[in-house]
Amino acid sequence: MTALLNRRYVLAAGSSMAATAVSGLLVPAQAQGLAPTRSMSGGANNYRKGAPIVERIGRGGFWMSGTVRRAGDGAPLAGQRIQVWAHTTEGYEDNVKSHGATLTDANGVFRLEMPQIVPAFGQPHGHLAYDTGDYKTVFLRPVMPSAKVTSLEAHFVLEQV
Repeated sequence: MTALLNRRYVLAAGSSMAATAVSGLLVPAQAQGLAPTRSMSGGANNYRKGAPIVERIGRGGFWMSGTVRRAGDGAPLAGQRIQVWAHTTEGYEDNVKSHGATLTDANGVFRLEMPQIVPAFGQPHGHLAYDTGDYKTVFLRPVMPSAKVTSLEAHFVLEQV
């Protein structure tokens, strides 16, 4: 079978390709990339460098959890150390016993049980930090909607140093 390449066919095909290119359909797809988490104001308050990795802080009852991913591609980061501390029913956030750290699992997920968070300066909030050194340090200070909430999530997207 022979294709007829007359002027009308070439013009129609060319116009169709030009319209497709202008619409962006011929441009290769590009990932936007996952932006790194910025440190929060007040997040480093009462931070204790090197807080020990623990199974649980105090008697527990409240769950702090979240994820750690790499900026750009969003890949989960395993084995990353996350420090947690807060004003709780068992101690103030400046108290050594109110601090502890945990490691992320193979999916970049962390979870640490601690005493119930109570309001400090009128706001129930937790503190979390990534400070291991492979990525830029990030401090988070998420505020809870109510002091009756028994869990809090925080998510880190880390940028390489």
